[in-house]
Amino acid sequence: MSKLLKVTSSPHIRHEDSTRGIMSDVIIALLPAAVYGCILFGWNAIFVLITTVATAVAAEALWNLALHKKQTIGDLSAVLTGLLLGMNLSSQTPLWIAAIGSVVAIIVVKQMFGGLGYNFANPAMTARIVLLVSFAGQMSNYVSPIDAVTSATPLAKDTAYTLKQLFFGMHGGAIGETSSFLLIIGGLYLMLRKVIKPIIPVAFIGTVAVCSLIANPQEIALSVFGGGLMLGAIFMATDYVTTPTTDLGKLIFGIGCGLITFVIRQFGSLPEGVSYAILLMNILTPHINRLTLSKPFGYKEVAQE
Repeated sequence: MSKLLKVTSSPHIRHEDSTRGIMSDVIIALLPAAVYGCILFGWNAIFVLITTVATAVAAEALWNLALHKKQTIGDLSAVLTGLLLGMNLSSQTPLWIAAIGSVVAIIVVKQMFGGLGYNFANPAMTARIVLLVSFAGQMSNYVSPIDAVTSATPLAKDTAYTLKQLFFGMHGGAIGETSSFLLIIGGLYLMLRKVIKPIIPVAFIGTVAVCSLIANPQEIALSVFGGGLMLGAIFMATDYVTTPTTDLGKLIFGIGCGLITFVIRQFGSLPEGVSYAILLMNILTPHINRLTLSKPFGYKEVAQE
């Protein structure tokens, strides 16, 4: 009895996870911190999140419609991008600026580079940087949930905070970055679901902690829990598309992000450097992949004549 060997093109092994499933897990992991931010900052925070998510979905739908492409809003990637962007904004951000950010994230950073899987940088994070550069005044307006007055982020060092306030989020800042506790819970959920590996978050946060400990031991809690480090390290630096594929590459990426973040915070004019650090390392990702990918078995370089 003859047996036929069916030969097909790669991939030969398919994982059961789908894009929609992965996006759903990340959204679920983000929701506790997002809801907490809405409780702290009130209706303004809710309106900002609704605006960023709705605009991101609408922008992707209209882009696909205009270019006669298959609709992709069902994979929830636009929802996740809008949610991440909104969580990186202050509750005092004007809604029209929040909407512009979503359009930049979806159209400019994602779709103009070929759509999901082809963007060179995290769309939400890059859009936040564009907004920071374009609307510096409006983007630096934060409200403290303690006294409901305009305030700076803890990294601006205008007010002293306890470790409890920093860890649980009783301070001014972006909507989704204040509660390190809930962000860590979300990160553990993603690790248990095997959506992300702990390499990048641990290397990123650990590098910032070690550098801060050496530079100023009294401010280590502020450096780790007082800004956007947890949100960036757990949910944005672990993006599948824009980060290295190898474990060694992930380690290099995380350490690089941590070093750049520390340098910007310590020596730059900006109190926060997480977004810029991730963007710079996103640009280096292809080179990190090339340096850390193992050579195929039996590979031998051909001598140049």
